[in-house]
Amino acid sequence: MNDYTIVEKYQQTKDQTIAIRPYFNPSKENMGLEQYGLSLHDGVFHEESLACLEMNGVKRYVTGLNEFAPEVKLLPKDKKKAKIKEIREVVAQLEAELAANVVDPDDKDFWNKLTVMKPDNSKFWDKISLRCGNEPVFLDPMKDPYDLIKLHAINAGGFSIVAASLREARAMNNSPKFYLDTAQESLSTRTELSKLKNKALVALQNMYDSNVTKLMYVAKICDVDSVQYVKATPNDVLYENMDTYVNGFGAESSKKRAATQFLEASGLDMEELKIRALIKDALYYRFITTKAGGWIEPIDSGVKFGKSPSECLEFLKNPENEESLMALLEKVEPYWNS
Repeated sequence: MNDYTIVEKYQQTKDQTIAIRPYFNPSKENMGLEQYGLSLHDGVFHEESLACLEMNGVKRYVTGLNEFAPEVKLLPKDKKKAKIKEIREVVAQLEAELAANVVDPDDKDFWNKLTVMKPDNSKFWDKISLRCGNEPVFLDPMKDPYDLIKLHAINAGGFSIVAASLREARAMNNSPKFYLDTAQESLSTRTELSKLKNKALVALQNMYDSNVTKLMYVAKICDVDSVQYVKATPNDVLYENMDTYVNGFGAESSKKRAATQFLEASGLDMEELKIRALIKDALYYRFITTKAGGWIEPIDSGVKFGKSPSECLEFLKNPENEESLMALLEKVEPYWNS
C-alpha cells in the first residue's frame, strides 16, 4: 500500500468563513483563563489524531465519510439513501483530487475501486490530525481537500477536542476546548439571546406605557418577593425591577431563562395573571396552605384547590368555583390596594 504525505495550504491564504475557534465558558473556572476570554495559555496547542474505534481487530475511523458506519446504517430508508449518495459524491471528489483516480459514485463496486479514500486505509487516515491553539484555524473545504475531510470528521465527532458548533459546545457538560464556527450558524447562536432579551424589553416597555396593572401582575409572577408589589408601587420601580430581572440580575440569574419567563408571563391574559398572582400572595400570607395529603386549602375551610399552584390555578379559573375565587380575592386584594 502507498505511503502518503499530506500538504496543506497556508492559513493566510484560506477563506475565513469556517474556522475552529477556542471555546471558553466564562462561568466555569479554567485556571483563570476564562477571565481573559482564553481557552489555553499563550503558545500552548492541542493536537489530536482522527478518532479510530477498534473492535475485534477491525478499525473504524470516525470520518463522516463511511456509508458502512453505524450512524448511517441506522437512518430511515429514505434518509439513508440520500446520505449514502452524499458520502459517495464527496469521497469521489476527494479520490479524484488526492489520487487522480476517477470513480463513478453510482458504481456498484465503488468502494473497491478507491485507492486513498478507502475506509480502512490506515496509512492515510492515521495522518489526519488537528492542531489548535488560541488563534482560529481556518478551514477552506472548497479549495483544500484535507480541510473538507476535517470538516466532515468534526461534524461526525471525529475529534474530541472540537464541538461541531457553538450551540453544541454550550450544551456539553464537559466544555470542549474548541468549536467549529461557521459564520452564519455561530452568528445566529450568538444573537439568539440578544433577540430574546430585546423582545422581553419591548414587552416591558409596552406594559409600562399602556397597562401598568398587568405589569404589576407580571412582576408578582416573576419576582420571588411578589408581595412587595401593590397597586401603589411607582411605575418606575416596576420597570426598573423587571428590567433588572430580564437582564439576569434578579431572582433568575440565567439571562435566557429570565427573558423567556418574562415573555411567557407577559403573554398571559389578565384573568390568568391575576389568579396566578393571587395564589402566590395567598400562599405567602397563609390564607391558603398545604394540609394533610398534600392538598392546598384555605385555612378556614376544607375546600381542596389542588396539590400544586398549577392545579389551584385550574380550580380557581373554573366558573363553578367562583365563590372560592371571590372569597380569596376579598382577603388578598386589601393588601394590593394598600
